[in-house]
Amino acid sequence: GHAIMAGKALSWLPRPPFRWRNYLDAMEYIGFGSLPIVLLVGLFTGMVTALQSVHVFRIFGFDHIVGGTTGVSIAAELGPVLTCLMLAGRVGAGIATELGTMRITEQIDALESMAVNPIQFLVLPRIVAGALMTPILCLLFFIVAMGGAYFIAVIQMGGDEGHFMLNFKIMVDFLEVSKGLMKGMVFGFAVTLIGCFYGFNASGGGRGVGIATTKAVVVSSVSVLV
Repeated sequence: GHAIMAGKALSWLPRPPFRWRNYLDAMEYIGFGSLPIVLLVGLFTGMVTALQSVHVFRIFGFDHIVGGTTGVSIAAELGPVLTCLMLAGRVGAGIATELGTMRITEQIDALESMAVNPIQFLVLPRIVAGALMTPILCLLFFIVAMGGAYFIAVIQMGGDEGHFMLNFKIMVDFLEVSKGLMKGMVFGFAVTLIGCFYGFNASGGGRGVGIATTKAVVVSSVSVLV
């Protein structure tokens, strides 16, 4: 069902009419709207990861590699996963609720009666915005997390700034960061698609919308982790 909806939506991508306003609204909601929670989680993730790393590595005299190890773990794994878990809770739930409410109040049927394809109008802008905005959020998560890691490892714990920066440059290359951004793009597409799918197929009044929203959050969170 998810794959069929994705196929139907993407088949509309090259075909007019191009409603740019819908895309911009979806990008603002997914990207700009999610910025505070993503940056907050990023800051604390970087700080906590660096704190635990310094404590463990100091025992073996390896605390100079904290910058590199923290950078690799956040760029390739923690950044995209935690960013998209936040998006599953905020964006996935929001989209499922919005489309579910439109379905049970027959607004989607009204679109069809006006010869507007609801998948092109409602689903496509959201999944495109999800795939485009999530890598940007992942990159900002990474930058803020490394700022938090630097603050803890160097300023608070008295680590060597030169070692921190040198190991970060050696271990975190463009490939590691781009790996995380590619994951972010796939995860963002999946989270928005799942939210659209359960919202679009909601039924059974207000309770049905609640069930659709819950399913969207649970399924998108699990799919990101898997």
